[in-house]
Amino acid sequence: MEVLESYFPNLEAWRGPLVSVLHVALILFLAWLALRVSRRALARVRMRLQQDLDDSERIKRLNTLEQVFRYVLAVLIVLVAGMLVLSELGISIAPVLAAAGVVGIAVGFGAQSLVKDYFTGLFLLLENQVRQGDVVEIGGKGGLVEEMTLRYIRLRDYEGSVHYVPNGIIDTVTNRSRGFAFAVVDVSVAYREDVDAVCAVMREAAAELRADPELSSKIVEDIEIAGVEQWADSAVVIRCRFKTLPLEQWNVRRAYLQRLKKAFDAADIEIPFPHLTLYQGQNKEGGAPPLRLAPVEGLRGPEHHLATDSGLPSARSG
Repeated sequence: MEVLESYFPNLEAWRGPLVSVLHVALILFLAWLALRVSRRALARVRMRLQQDLDDSERIKRLNTLEQVFRYVLAVLIVLVAGMLVLSELGISIAPVLAAAGVVGIAVGFGAQSLVKDYFTGLFLLLENQVRQGDVVEIGGKGGLVEEMTLRYIRLRDYEGSVHYVPNGIIDTVTNRSRGFAFAVVDVSVAYREDVDAVCAVMREAAAELRADPELSSKIVEDIEIAGVEQWADSAVVIRCRFKTLPLEQWNVRRAYLQRLKKAFDAADIEIPFPHLTLYQGQNKEGGAPPLRLAPVEGLRGPEHHLATDSGLPSARSG
């Protein structure tokens, strides 16, 4: 030591700062190591819990919880490391904590929505309402849940747009990924068609759909025909549904509509289109004069005028 002091006469003056720098470097290294270890530990715990699970729903929940715990541990480690670094640099932590408490109260009044976001996100996790990989509708937006934190939920819709929904504005969660789903199909046919015959064709198309090796595993139960749902302006609407696996309802619906179109064409069942009925009216005696239509000469193209011989003004059709 005396030899070092002979070469470096100011070594004693630099000893304190050097020790502080070494302590700060050690704290930062330990913080980095703690982050790495915590991430690996959480990943191993998740993988160990998933080994004996065949339920995809619980696997999704474990993935979401792992992500949230990783975020919480990272915040705690950074805060503790920051306070230790401040203490090592000679900055008293007590006044900082007191000031932080006062500032926290002031910020709390001005950032109530932020606090609400965290509380709502916590209960969303505890109640298992949303998980990573679900397809949900929240806050007026719908899509696949790509990330969930205590602060927000990140969704990606069908067009690829990404939506960040703060947890504080979520008052209703519509989850389309739980247990099973129903592919609901409304079939419109003309009024002249026999409803029983139409239902028979629908069942045949559904049986062919279930026989498809690519779709049979996605359909849980046979078709359920509820019956006539509505008398529309130009059609009779028949409602049916398939019980499917989660997130497969849209694929099953599209495949069934495609097969049903071919089946209706083969059975000569009319798929209706809008109709327009012209009503000339009646006189007080209940009689109605015949409505004779005649094209007006001199007109060309898709638009043409029709004139009546019953005293009514001419009508345009196109």
